[in-house]
Amino acid sequence: MIQGFEFNDDGRAYSCTIEERKGAGESWWWFGVSGDGQRYAPFVAAKSDTRASVQERIVGFYLNRLFQLSQPTRHGAHWGKRPDAPSGNPALGQSAPPEATA
Repeated sequence: MIQGFEFNDDGRAYSCTIEERKGAGESWWWFGVSGDGQRYAPFVAAKSDTRASVQERIVGFYLNRLFQLSQPTRHGAHWGKRPDAPSGNPALGQSAPPEATA
């Protein structure tokens, strides 16, 4: 299995390490990126990993993250603030009372 490494891509410096998940018996690839205070662990380390395959997956993961963060926030109805239901309860087989005609 390969060890941790560093590389540069598109002006960003990436630092990759393998760290064992305590008690689980599996190791994960962790990485940090220059200018980003967060660290990420997106992949389980495999014996078949190569430096090139890990680098490709990490850059793809991070570019997707940047894309997702660049998208506008969707403001939908909060689950607790659903739109007003029509009068009556269709779920109970009730319909809205007929409108009075004059």
